[in-house]
This record gives sequence, C-alpha cells and structure tokens, in this order.
Amino acid sequence: MDAWSFVLYGLPLVVTYAIYVRRQRRLHVRALRAQEETVSAGMTEPASLHPIIDPSLCLGCGACVKACPETSHHDVLGLINGKAVLIGPSDCIGHGACKTACPFDAIKLVFGTERRGLEIPVLKPNFESNVSGVYVAGELGGMGLIKNALSQGQQALEAIAAAVSKGGPKLSGALDVLIVGAGPAGLAASLAAKQLGLRYETIEQDSLGGAVFQYPRGKLVMTAPVELPIVGKVHFRNTSKEELLKFWTDASRGLKISYKERVESVERKDGAFHVKTTTRNHVASAVLLAIGRRGTPRKLGVPGEELPKVVYRLIDPEQYRGRRVVVVGGGDSALEAAASVAELGDSEVILSYRGEAFQRAKQRNRQRVDEASAKGQLQVLLNSQIREIRPEAVVLKQADRELKVANDAVIVSAGGILPNDFLRSIGIEVETKYGTA
Repeated sequence: MDAWSFVLYGLPLVVTYAIYVRRQRRLHVRALRAQEETVSAGMTEPASLHPIIDPSLCLGCGACVKACPETSHHDVLGLINGKAVLIGPSDCIGHGACKTACPFDAIKLVFGTERRGLEIPVLKPNFESNVSGVYVAGELGGMGLIKNALSQGQQALEAIAAAVSKGGPKLSGALDVLIVGAGPAGLAASLAAKQLGLRYETIEQDSLGGAVFQYPRGKLVMTAPVELPIVGKVHFRNTSKEELLKFWTDASRGLKISYKERVESVERKDGAFHVKTTTRNHVASAVLLAIGRRGTPRKLGVPGEELPKVVYRLIDPEQYRGRRVVVVGGGDSALEAAASVAELGDSEVILSYRGEAFQRAKQRNRQRVDEASAKGQLQVLLNSQIREIRPEAVVLKQADRELKVANDAVIVSAGGILPNDFLRSIGIEVETKYGTA
C-alpha cells in the first residue's frame, strides 16, 4: 500500500479503531468504579428477577446496557474488559429488557442468588399452580415490576377464561373466577374478566393499588407503556403515586371490587373452590391470587409495640411534622419513610437498622438518607435494635451501649411475612430459587 492509499483508506480505519478503543476504555473505567462502589457498600445482592451474563457468549456490544430502562438513573449493567457485567445488582428491578436486547443470547433471567434464595410458588407457563384451578400473578410470583404485574394479570385471566370454556357444566351460582388482590395484577385481571364476559369478583384486604397504595405520598413510581383490557394503551413512564392511583381509580369504575375483605381459607369441594373471607363466603370455578409477597407486616416482638404510636407504613409525612420519630428497617420503604419525614425540616428523625449497611435499598434512597444526615435532619444508627417502646421514649441497643431517646412515633418498616403458610394451606408448592430461572 502506498502512502496515498494509506491516507485514503487506512488512516480512517486507524482513527475509527482508536476512537473505539478509547470509548471502550472509558466505559470500562466507569463500570469498574461503579462495581467497586457497589462492593464497598455491600450492595451485591439483587432483590428479585435479574440477569446472569455468560461471558463466553457476550461480545461486549453494549446493547444490554443501553436497553436497561434504569440506565438514566443507575448503573445497573456495564462493560468491564469488553464484557457485560451486572455492576449494580440492588438497583435491578427485573425489567428483562437486557435479555431481549442481547443479539447473542448471552443473558438469562433468574431469581435469587447462591447466597440469597427467593421463595416463589411453583407455576406453569400459564400461571397455574400445582393446584388445578388456582393461578398466581404479579408480585407473589416474583414479578414486582408494575408493568410485568399488569401483563401477568391479564395473561393469567386469559388462561382462566380458556380453562373455564373447556370446563363443562358450571356450578349453579358459582363465579367463573374469584380474583384476590386489587394491585396492578388484580386490576388488569379484573378488566380482562369484564372484557371477556366472565362471572367474576375481586376482593382486596386493603385499598385499590395494593402495595402502591402504601407508598408515601408523592413517591415516584416507575412504570412503562402497557396495553390494558378495555382501557387500551397506557403511556405512563414516570409518574407519582397519586397520578397513578387516580388513573387506576378511573379505570376501575364499573368493576366488581370489594375492599376491606381478606381471605381466611380456600377449600376445594364439589368441583369448585369455596373461599371464606372476613365478611362472607364465595364459590368459584377458579381462583387468581394477585396478592403481594409481604401483606402482613413483620413485627419487632418487643415490649410496648402495641402502643398506638407504632405504625407499619408511612402514608403522609406531614402527620409527623415537628415530632420525634424513630424509623426501623433497612429496605427502601424504611429509607423512604425516614427521608420523607426528615426532609420536612422540623422533625427529629432516627433511622435504626440492625445491619451494617443498607444492602437492600436503591441508590436514590440511600442518597436521600445521606443528604438528610449531612444536613443534620436525620440520625442513622446502624447495628442497632429497639429493645422497648415506651409512651414517651424508645430504648435501643447499639453494639454494647443502650440508648434511651425521647420519642413521639415509631414507624416499623421491617418488611412483611411471606404468605407461604397460606399458600401451603391451599396445597400450593413453594420453592426457593438460588440463581435459577
């Protein structure tokens, strides 16, 4: 090749390659730094569905990194040494867009890890459990993402409709399906049931929206476009809890939903399910469980927990303005509650957590806590536990010292009790996933 040929053909290739190498190096450094921060913060365990990347198949194209809907907010995936790596496991919320985007089939989605298992019901592809006629959709099945829950609720109901149409003579007076739960999955299932003309009813132990209803006021809810029966295309991307619940309230008009009604038992006899609730009895050919994973709050089991100043969720931070508040827990709900009250500016807030780091909380919530702490609005007590709750104070133990702090209110955000006993009482098998699909 002569000099002119090199300038004309070779030089552009060399420049392009140099730019590519420089860009890859920059991405490598950024991803490596984010990974190191994740490890140092102890945030190495994903909370739910997440990707596993096969390095032997990954060619480092970065399609998965670009496809992740969380990229604008968090470093979830990154390129290290030319391979895709899960660098922010705790910020992954199971979109699954990375798997879809990968052109080399190098990604699979799994539940749990080798260290941290995730208990979920054993389900068929159509969301039916091992108990014929009982279906599970949404968070209980391991899908906490709103978009996924909405889609699953509709798909499960369509499977139920197909089964009902093949089921032969129907029991007189029985529902085709009883839907338990009015969160995202339950709402979508209710809309589908109405659209398909099924005899249905939906019961909810609390309020419309399920876990979303329990979020603090103004909490940003992340969702994505989805097609809903009757309603059509829903274009929400980022919206507040209030906006989303208003939309759901409008969408639920005309649906058969009963609130403040909790299931006590499910029994199969005479070819149908007999469901006893706190207010009445139902008979249905099929049951769809669209309930959350942690409907019953986990209690501390300490003296004084029965006092009226103790609550298990934050609804409105304003009610704690000017008060002395202790928040217990290390997950997102605890950090959100503590930060929301602290940011009012005139409350005394203590965040007590038994662990050494907030391993289960998202980066944006940890950042809010750090900022409130730096401003003196919030005191964080790691490695601490409440020993006693008194009308005017709270007794905590941190390491080898005991603290007594004046207190007006306690918000316990220590998670909830998985409904495994309820599932097993029906006969539904529950398995623990340790990094498997």
